[in-house]
Amino acid sequence: MTEAHSDGGRRKRLVGRALLALVASAGVGYLAHAVSPRIAGAVPQRPRVVVRSQPAGQAARVVQDGPPRFAQDGPPRFAQGGFGGFPGGQDLPLVKQFDRDGDGRLSAAERKTARESLAQNPRPGGRGGFGGRFSFGPTQPGPRLSPAQVRSYPDAPLYDTGTLRTIFLQFENADWEDELTDFYHTDVEVPATMIVDGKTYREVGVHFRGNSSFRMVPGGRKHSLQLTIDFVHADQHLNSYRTLNLLNANQDPTFLRAVLYNEIARDYIPAPRANFMRVVINGESWGVYPNTQVFNKDFVRDWFQTTKGARWKVPGSPRGRSGLEYFGDDPSQYKRLYEIKTKDDPRAWADLIHLTKVLNETPPGRLEAALAPMLDIDGALKFLAIDNALINNDGYWTRASDYNIYQDEQGRFHVFTHDFNETLSVVEGRGFGGTGAGAPRGTVDLDPLVGLDDPTKPLRSKLLAVPALRARYLGYVRDIAERWLDWKKLGPIATRYETLIAADVRSDTHKLYGSGEFDATSIKAFADARRAFLLRYLETR
Repeated sequence: MTEAHSDGGRRKRLVGRALLALVASAGVGYLAHAVSPRIAGAVPQRPRVVVRSQPAGQAARVVQDGPPRFAQDGPPRFAQGGFGGFPGGQDLPLVKQFDRDGDGRLSAAERKTARESLAQNPRPGGRGGFGGRFSFGPTQPGPRLSPAQVRSYPDAPLYDTGTLRTIFLQFENADWEDELTDFYHTDVEVPATMIVDGKTYREVGVHFRGNSSFRMVPGGRKHSLQLTIDFVHADQHLNSYRTLNLLNANQDPTFLRAVLYNEIARDYIPAPRANFMRVVINGESWGVYPNTQVFNKDFVRDWFQTTKGARWKVPGSPRGRSGLEYFGDDPSQYKRLYEIKTKDDPRAWADLIHLTKVLNETPPGRLEAALAPMLDIDGALKFLAIDNALINNDGYWTRASDYNIYQDEQGRFHVFTHDFNETLSVVEGRGFGGTGAGAPRGTVDLDPLVGLDDPTKPLRSKLLAVPALRARYLGYVRDIAERWLDWKKLGPIATRYETLIAADVRSDTHKLYGSGEFDATSIKAFADARRAFLLRYLETR
């Protein structure tokens, strides 16, 4: 890195810190209060799990009026995570601008030019801009590891839960972390050589992923990674998978929540396969990452035996209005909120809009019959039950965002969870409105019928207004509570995962939390308390 580049980086960091201080003083203090002290070493206790005793039948249902309808210009356009970045939640396009040789990607020289341009033109939501990362100084280097020192699993499925594979990544540049940070939320992939199970994969694309899981975390600590294995070589894959999501366990000192949540979810609906992987970067161990399946063609192939159909990602937003509200027939109103991941097909958008219209405007007595040809209603009820029973603090029930939509070849829509790290935990609050409605913060007392009058979440307010569908939904809530929140069932699974990764977590110098917090006790406390609350609540229904 040149001296000028280094000076530019220091100037940006100073500007970023000043802006962050201004944000904190304006009242957006959740990030600094709830997360950064933990990383800095002043570790506050997680909210205490509380189940307040109350007479059966008095679990109050919170009525939410919801925010007013939008004016004629439609819903606001949010950047991902609500912190800035490229408008509409899309990545900042840089490849076309700096791809001098026209090969559709950036070489080392082209990336250098792009980084210099970014340094001269700081962008909102990037490094040093609004929502830039906190900084608490360097960490200690992790253990050195080579492929010869780790076990290979050439015959085990990629998501086998009993294996702990090691992924070796070798970047061209020693400042790979700064480079990935510079290209965060852009369309630039940074190439690396990957070795897994003794096999070498050339020119794998790598970028940092996530929103708060990136912005909350200082340099030198774990950041979530996405690996595009077929970035350059179209026929390159790892055990038939083309993309990997490796999570940094932000907000989860146990490392277990995402993997456990998906294990439960897969018993009811299509949900990502998940396990753990060890990651070594330029010869240095960066510890264990939860490895969760990407919502792409591979996911659709595994669950629907096809790669066809339309897919949408609903980006996380603290003020999410992406809950399938009807905003009229203009597709542009929906493209502000829903990010299509397949071909931008007008027919797919028309079908999505029609779904929202039927969902929102059909009377309860006719709703099930009207929706049945176009929506997997039973799957949607299970999705809502999992979201609520396991208290997904990034879920549909609280933000109406951070989920996935798939339209199959027959034209029926399906909904799936997207974010899982803030699950199996007490109701939490966050900046920009956040959670809290439906239960006191810091407790497990989330009402299964929260939001029945909330027009911003019509999957809940409209589907559960139909008595038969509400009864079926509550049946799924009961099943989750009785079977999966029983520690006799969940405990052995958690213990097995904990044992598998314990040594690596304890030696990990880049993890976000202290080794003392790596303990499934908090999950057990949640499961026991949530199960008791739900079963007591359901006795009156």
